[in-house]
Amino acid sequence: MTILKTYARLWTDELDESLALLRELTGAEPDLRFTFGSVELAAIGDFLVIAGPPAERARYSHASATVIVDDLDTLIRTLATAGAEITTPESASATGRFLYARHHGGAEVEYVEWVPKLVERIVAKRGAC
Repeated sequence: MTILKTYARLWTDELDESLALLRELTGAEPDLRFTFGSVELAAIGDFLVIAGPPAERARYSHASATVIVDDLDTLIRTLATAGAEITTPESASATGRFLYARHHGGAEVEYVEWVPKLVERIVAKRGAC
């Protein structure tokens, strides 16, 4: 199992306002932009911007980071061996499969295995630079 990318989470009321500054800071356009339930998300540089009403954002605020992995099944075994607790079971989204886990010691992380086309477009593209 390999970590392909990590994202720091940024919370905002309005996605477009936050993206303006992040475009300037990163010199890039968002790699991803989508909705999940009633929140909007955009991945730009090493940031995952999560926008929406505070009550909706709060549903996801328990995780300190989003980590993209190449194999969620292997990750699950690794987490179990390390004494981590799966706090949100594996689910599917438009970007792939994900789960939330609390590590021994308390840190909670969202882990995502992207669909192959996203790995190719986002991760493989950066590796070729």
